[in-house]
Formats: sequence, structure tokens, C-alpha cells
Amino acid sequence: MKVLIVEDELALQAGIREFLISEKFVVEVASTYDEALDKALNYAYDCVLLDIMLPGGSGLDVLRAMRDNLIKSPVLILSAKDSVDDKVAGLEIGADDYLAKPFHFAELLARLKSIIRRNAQDGQHLLHYKNVSLDPELREVKIEGMPIILNRKEYDVLYYFMLRPNKLLEKSTLAETVWGNHADQADNLDFIYSQIKNLRKKLKTADATCDIQAVYGIGYKLV
Repeated sequence: MKVLIVEDELALQAGIREFLISEKFVVEVASTYDEALDKALNYAYDCVLLDIMLPGGSGLDVLRAMRDNLIKSPVLILSAKDSVDDKVAGLEIGADDYLAKPFHFAELLARLKSIIRRNAQDGQHLLHYKNVSLDPELREVKIEGMPIILNRKEYDVLYYFMLRPNKLLEKSTLAETVWGNHADQADNLDFIYSQIKNLRKKLKTADATCDIQAVYGIGYKLV
């Protein structure tokens, strides 16, 4: 899961980033309005953590631009402002939740997971496809109720596919989402092939009734 942290307080930004990385998120950061706008409009995220007060502009304008451009990435507003007007404005523009500073990282994580689950999984706790189930909270994958062991990237790849079964996913999109922004600009994307090859082998060995199918020259899909 990939998260964008838009926060100009660098110490807080670094603290959130380190915490979320320890929780197995792929994390990108932005410190100014222009940087936030560029990343929010040009890259896909499972959630955007968005401060309101930014150098160069308002986080609410970043949110407004996202929604005007039909970008549906969920947004959790983080702000020292705790007024009703700010909450209402953010929610009316299209924010999913609001968390006032200061906050505990445990509460941030709970809100973040809830937003991602509510938006990406229609509120369901587990993901299911064929005889495979995936628990995002435990980062656990089971086939016919029996757990299989995946490394971090194998799990992230499978999770991304299970959110979008039967949909063709381009290699560049997969690289950017699982490995972070600009990964799609690498000299080659052989690292994706290696992870998917190993993942397919593990699924087959565990008698999964689904497979990751390569579409030559384009990408992959879970079928």
C-alpha cells in the first residue's frame, strides 16, 4: 500500500514516514503546495495524508484539484486547525476523514487502515479471489485456509492484484505502486518479473485456483 504524506513540519513528516515504513507501507512525501499538487495529480496512492497549511498554498486546494481531476484516492486531513469550519470544508470537498494535531501514531494508523479498507475493499475486512484469501491487517495470505509464506514485495504485488482481479495492470503502474514513485523510470523492469515469477510458483505449489497471467509487452492480470 502506497501513501503520500503532505506535511511541511519536517520532523513530523519524518516521524510519520518512519512509522509507516515500519508498518510495511510504501511512503512518498511532499513539503510544499506545488510538490503536493504535482505528486497528487500524477501518481496513484492508496491514501493521501494532507496538511492544510502549506508553503505556497492550502492543502484544501490540493484536495479540490484532485477531485476536479476525478482522482479518487482517499484523503485523511492532518491539521493543527481543529475548527468545525475546516472540518466541514474538507469533508465537503471530498476528504474521507480528519485528524487534528497532535495525534498518536496508533490512532493515525487505525484511521489510515480504516479509510483504505473502506475505499478499496467496500468495507470488507478480507479479500477473496477463487480459493485465495488475504488479510490486510495481518498481512496474511491463505489458500483453502492454509497460510503461505510470501516476502514483503510478493505480498504487496498479490494484494494489488487482488484489489483488481481480471484487470490488466501495466508494468509501469505496478512498479510505481509497489516500489514507489519513479520506479517505472528504471532502465528495465526485470525486478517485477522476478517477484511475479516467485509469487506464481508459490501460488501453484499451494494449489491456488488463480494465476497471474502475463500479457506480452503490456503487463499482468490476476485470472
